[in-house]
Amino acid sequence: MSDRRLLFRPRGAGPPVVRDGEIVVREVQSRADLKRFIELPFGIYAHDPNWVPRLFAEVKDFLDPKRHPFYQHGAAAKFLALRGEETVGRILVSDDPVFNAFHGTNLGCFGMFESVDDPQVAAALFRAAEGWLKARGRDMIRGPIDYSMNYPCGLLIEGFDTPPRAMMNHHPPYYASLMEHCGLLKAKDLLAWWFSDPRDMLDQWKRRAEWLQKRGRIKIRPFRKKEFDAEVRRCNAVYAEAAAKQWGFVPMSDAEFRHLAKQMAWIVPPQQALLAEIDGEPVGFSITLPDINEAIQPLRGKLTTFGIPIGLLRFWYRLRHVKTGRMMVLVVLEKYRRRGVAELLILNTLDYGKNVLGYTGAELSWTLEDNVLINRTIEAVGAVCYKRYRIYERAIG
Repeated sequence: MSDRRLLFRPRGAGPPVVRDGEIVVREVQSRADLKRFIELPFGIYAHDPNWVPRLFAEVKDFLDPKRHPFYQHGAAAKFLALRGEETVGRILVSDDPVFNAFHGTNLGCFGMFESVDDPQVAAALFRAAEGWLKARGRDMIRGPIDYSMNYPCGLLIEGFDTPPRAMMNHHPPYYASLMEHCGLLKAKDLLAWWFSDPRDMLDQWKRRAEWLQKRGRIKIRPFRKKEFDAEVRRCNAVYAEAAAKQWGFVPMSDAEFRHLAKQMAWIVPPQQALLAEIDGEPVGFSITLPDINEAIQPLRGKLTTFGIPIGLLRFWYRLRHVKTGRMMVLVVLEKYRRRGVAELLILNTLDYGKNVLGYTGAELSWTLEDNVLINRTIEAVGAVCYKRYRIYERAIG
């Protein structure tokens, strides 16, 4: 019998284990395993000056079935790859029945993939992930996607020379080869755009923006924090309708949308969370984060040291001096596209960011490679494509 096999243990006897030569892949079960899972990237990226470690507290919250609302309708498992006592890889695998019902598919997702440069390790991780999905009746795997495309997703394949912006991925160049060696094929590319306004495009666009606003009866206003729950419902309704035909989209439950909104509310200025209205009805919105990665990078994932909130104090101090942002959401209802709504949301955001917050640049991400309308709109206001992320998939054999 080959030593490359998937060993499913009886119910109650522990998690499935994949053995591949000296590589053992096991499901995360203990606090010690979770610690290994979270800390693995520090070894992978030890010599990468552009990598930004996520905060330990944020990762724990994201992975906790009792705290993250994804688990109200989906399921997930975390796997570690070990060579002896050394942790050499990890993967998160998830199953979202809502996505499959929405698209009529039968797939699951993998995310948070990290591995040493060893195809054997990557292959063992994917066998474990696929074994978990196959046991749940799925026949395809897609990723990197952390739960759904509403969360961090995509493998970086171009743009390794700059740091990732808030809630965006960063990977070593060899990850693409590992995935392709494992038989994963391109499903779709995602684009990240950079805007630094070297030619004063904002000033050039001001008169056109005023004309667009008047012609289309478009009102751009900031998010009303005093009406938080009502505003969140308005935004989620627009998002669900506007993105319904987008590749890979899945509706967010009210609990998921509110959870994400609460995470962003404490760092996003109201003037960087904008709603577009026509005759008092919301037709689009955008959300732009200050690039908290600038403040997080030197903290090494920790907000406290020996119980003292040293990292938290450093974070708040550095957050006040952040000089870049990331527009992470830009959606417009289909029947109101080509009327200047997206342009006005972008221009109002960039104008406030540059002239009030003092930003020197901003990322607009991500967009689908084949979304010609929004990509042309972004190019028209002076942004350039500077990073590319790839979603892979393969059938579960």
